[in-house]
Order: sequence, then structure tokens, then C-alpha cells
Amino acid sequence: MKRAEGPYVEESSVVLDAKGLRAMAHPVRVQLVGLLRKYGPSTATRLAERLGVNSGTASYHLRQLDAAGFVEEDAERGNARERWWRSVHQMTELNDRELADREPEAALAYLQSVATTYTMRTQQTLNELQTMPRAWRDTFDMSDMALRLTPEEAVALRHELRAVIARYRRDTPEAAASAPEGAERVGVITQLLPELDAPAPSEVHSSPETAPGTETSS
Repeated sequence: MKRAEGPYVEESSVVLDAKGLRAMAHPVRVQLVGLLRKYGPSTATRLAERLGVNSGTASYHLRQLDAAGFVEEDAERGNARERWWRSVHQMTELNDRELADREPEAALAYLQSVATTYTMRTQQTLNELQTMPRAWRDTFDMSDMALRLTPEEAVALRHELRAVIARYRRDTPEAAASAPEGAERVGVITQLLPELDAPAPSEVHSSPETAPGTETSS
């Protein structure tokens, strides 16, 4: 693996290579790394409780992640009875298109694991939404907007979105102590989903009575 580079990439980001991609192609491992990045160092037992798996399963996957360079033992916290683990990086990048072509099964498994994790995070927020303070309920948003873009425009849009997000404060365990009063963790999940199965405009025959399509936002 190598450190990610680019104008909108965090210093502690890592770019997946073939070994790293195969190591992360499992939903439990994606979630373990995510929990360590989100909450800081922890033990296999505590992580297992959060994920609803047994500690042996968590320990096995943590060892695999350790061997691949995603996590490491936190010797300062550990003792003879408990091993503590911490994340080595704060962000993972899969931006090697040739790698995805060479390792299609691992790439698909990794992306499916990430998508599953995003769905779980969204559902957790929905479950807690009604008990949140009104100010935070008013920040919640889920939007679905259809655009018609060229591949080049879609890439430009992705870069612009990252540039906007980069202007705001990142959340890390270390930065939490210095954040202003009232600041809480906010998850921003972006998805750019090509829909190439739609018929071309010339193939669509609408009667005069048919209303044109509209964008939806909820």
C-alpha cells in the first residue's frame, strides 16, 4: 500500500494495492477498521460487542488487518490479558482502475462491504432521529437528484464535492478535544451512481399529455 496523494486527500489516507484490497474484501474487516477510526483504540472484545460477533471472530479479522497494515497493536494500552488495537490510517482510497480490473471479485466484495456499512449507518441515524435535539434533526438530509453528464463531467463533479467537504473540520479521535462547543460527528456519504441502462433520449416516445421527468429530493 502507499499513502494517498491529491489536493483533497487526508494526510493519513492509504491507497489500496492488491494485497490490501483482498484483505479488506470482508464486511467485518471494513466495519472493524471503521470503528477504530471513528472511536479510537479498542480491544477485540469491545469491538465484537459493537458488531454483534464473538471475540474470536473479531480477533481473527484484526490479525488479518494487522498483517495487511491497516491496524496495529497499541502497546501503550495493552497488557498481559488484553490486546488493544488502533487504526493506522483515517481513510482508504480505491482509485486504481487497473487494480479493480485485475481483482474484480475482491473489488466487488470490498465495495459491497462498504455499501452495506453505509446502509447500516443510515439506518442507525433514522432509528435515532426522533430522539435527537430539534437542531440536529433539522440538519438531516437524504437527496436523490438525477443529472445527465459525460464521464468527464462526472469526474469533475466528484472533485468539486470533495473540495467542498475538505473545507470543513475532519472528525478524528484526536481532533474531538479541540472542536468548538456544540460540535458533533456528522457523516457525509456521497454516491455518484452511473445509470447506463436508461434508454437514450431519442428512444423515449412521450405523448403530449405526459409530464416531463422531475428530480426528487427528500
